[in-house]
Amino acid sequence: MDIVQAVGLMAAAFVAGAINAVAGGGSLVSFPALVAAGYPAKVANVTNSVALWPGYVSGSYGYRGELRRQKRRIIALTAPSVLGALAGSVILLATPNNAFDTIVPFLILFACGLMAVQERLAKFALGRRFSSQSEDHIPVALHAGIFLLAVYGAYFGAGLGIMTLAVLGILLPDDIQHSNALKGLLSALINAVAVVYFAFFGPVEWLPALIMACGALAGGYFGVGVARRLGRRPLRIAVISYGVLVAAILLYQLG
Repeated sequence: MDIVQAVGLMAAAFVAGAINAVAGGGSLVSFPALVAAGYPAKVANVTNSVALWPGYVSGSYGYRGELRRQKRRIIALTAPSVLGALAGSVILLATPNNAFDTIVPFLILFACGLMAVQERLAKFALGRRFSSQSEDHIPVALHAGIFLLAVYGAYFGAGLGIMTLAVLGILLPDDIQHSNALKGLLSALINAVAVVYFAFFGPVEWLPALIMACGALAGGYFGVGVARRLGRRPLRIAVISYGVLVAAILLYQLG
């Protein structure tokens, strides 16, 4: 790896860390950068997971004020996050990526659709007691949803933040900044489990991972500032727009 590749990977990780803090989907910047640098797809996927974890952590630190009032939620959602991430990590190392790569753009488009009708779905869920009935109530559907999202997040992760933010908005209605903060922390937890598993059993390329980790760390922290300056509606529009763009690029590549 030469200096140009190293700088390029660090820049891609910085952008990915910022995108993850604002909306999610940063892997669709950093993962292709690793592939372009000559790493095989599965190696790039595993290395990318390790590299972006510091960005999730710094983003959560930037959102520490919004996270303080959500301690009970964090504790309640830790188990499904850890178990799902462990399952996803095992599946990734046991199976090829081709089939899953094919459905990724459709999953992202589905998540964008959820975001677009989030408020209507939230009212529907609340009226039928699917969603949270109080600040301390964690519905069963959310435990199941976070488990499935954790499986996906450890397996590939692109668009995890978009989908998590949509699910939280529907089943755990709150201010979008608080939801974004919780989304970031859960993503950090899911990624942490994957990082530990991949460190022991996965084909991690540690030099690019360390280089990219520095970029992701800075990007994750400064990305929170961007998210805070965006209001409720602009942030949702930004999330949906970015998700649709990413899905369109992936569908074009599949064609």
